[in-house]
Amino acid sequence: MWGSMTLANKKRADKEKQADKEASSPVARAFDNAILRPLRESRAEMKNVVWPSREETTRLTIVVVVLSAIISALLFTADSVFALLLALLQRAVSGQ
Repeated sequence: MWGSMTLANKKRADKEKQADKEASSPVARAFDNAILRPLRESRAEMKNVVWPSREETTRLTIVVVVLSAIISALLFTADSVFALLLALLQRAVSGQ
């Protein structure tokens, strides 16, 4: 009985050694370094993120919408002025 337990322990130890040897293979290390480590680091970093409150998110969204409207109005005005100037220049060059 004791001999069979020792044999089972030896087999388990051999399996663990084999698993350690496989884990230290270049392919396993490359997989760990290229894929698993960045995922673990990203997960750890996401735990440190401080997310904005609902009120802050709403306020900043309003700021973005208002500034986008102002900039689009300015660009529309500038485009209209340049289109008018170009039309006047074409008329002047063509002699009409």
